Amino acid sequence: MKSKLLATAAGQRTFAVIFDTDDEVMAGLQAFAREQRLAGSHFTAIGACRSVTLGYFEWETKQYRPIPVDEQVEILSLVGDVSLAPDGAPGVHAHVVVGKADGTAHGGHLLRATVRPTLEVILSETPTHLQRRLDPEAGIPLIRL
Repeated sequence: MKSKLLATAAGQRTFAVIFDTDDEVMAGLQAFAREQRLAGSHFTAIGACRSVTLGYFEWETKQYRPIPVDEQVEILSLVGDVSLAPDGAPGVHAHVVVGKADGTAHGGHLLRATVRPTLEVILSETPTHLQRRLDPEAGIPLIRL
């Protein structure tokens, strides 16, 4: 994974983060967020992966049900944010839509993705830090304004 600062305006930065073959997306984004001390950001991306694991949040169990897609897919849309977790560390939250060779699309929460050949991410800081707090009803940390 490589990154480049594209612009700085009013103390907010915009980066290009480029993943190469065999890079793991969520681990890479999490490491980048820590290294850059991101506390409020949003990102979009396109590219392709050799495998992804989507997640579907099951309300009853308060768990993400993994949905493996073990084949080459196009990343049609990857969107997400970086916010501060309840422990104060930056956390990445991402949703993805992938396209298979037959033209079908599958989407959900992004749990894991292995790039092949590239993933191009544009990440921009937001003017305000975002903080997550545990929501007792949902059982997961949600952004609280």
